[in-house]
Amino acid sequence: MDHPTVLDRHHARVSGPQADRALVFVHGFGCDRSIWRFVAPAFEPRYRVLVYDQAGCGNAVAAWDAQRHASLAGYAADLLAVLEAAGFERVVCIAHSVGGIVSLLAAEQQPARFQRLMLLAPSPRFLNDPPDYVGGFDRDDLDEMFHLMESNHFGWARFLAPKAIGEDNPPHLVDQFESALCALEPRIARHFARLAFLVDARELLPRVRVPCTLVQSLHDSIAPPGIGRWMQARMPGSTLREIDISGHCPHVSHPALTVQLIQEMLDGDAGC
Repeated sequence: MDHPTVLDRHHARVSGPQADRALVFVHGFGCDRSIWRFVAPAFEPRYRVLVYDQAGCGNAVAAWDAQRHASLAGYAADLLAVLEAAGFERVVCIAHSVGGIVSLLAAEQQPARFQRLMLLAPSPRFLNDPPDYVGGFDRDDLDEMFHLMESNHFGWARFLAPKAIGEDNPPHLVDQFESALCALEPRIARHFARLAFLVDARELLPRVRVPCTLVQSLHDSIAPPGIGRWMQARMPGSTLREIDISGHCPHVSHPALTVQLIQEMLDGDAGC
């Protein structure tokens, strides 16, 4: 009996020509690789492109292991394993939300594998830590959300989707994201939510020496605007792009703008 490969376990897809530059897209909580469907294909004519499902998400439910994925370090190990299996020796990594922290952990371990990072709506800590740090949530807020996940998975999805997409954006995008949240395996979703929303990766930031572009929405109720500036001040070699949109998912609500930002980053690094 054939055993699934790393790429099979993570539902990975490699596309594009055998190019000098390779891109990997890392999704955040509540998503799978399909979240990139309006962004990643724009780069396939010129670049090698890799998308995959993080463990426990999409078609990678079987890849999730309670021990391996007890912390975000397990997800970072998955990213490195997927890159190795795909033969991606040096990549530009585009990652969303908690996928950004996964990517930072991976880049700290293997900096030579990453040419550059672009983090969309990242946050090293969603929990407020007064008086000096505003993450966006009090502990009571998060405990209430975790309780709602336990008691009413679909009600939780209905609560989170408009916050993630942005209530100013088209309702069908909110509906689609709500459906994606509803489709999550509840036990794994609760586990990943706690990792994502309770993470404290602030001390990681200055240790990452890979150049990084931070993309921050100015109207994001999940990762407030000050987060991007806070991160930039603590990440050597980082740049910040603030965009005047609402929501936590620019690659969903504003895919053309996201493609433009990625291409500008790639063009700026063309000599690297």
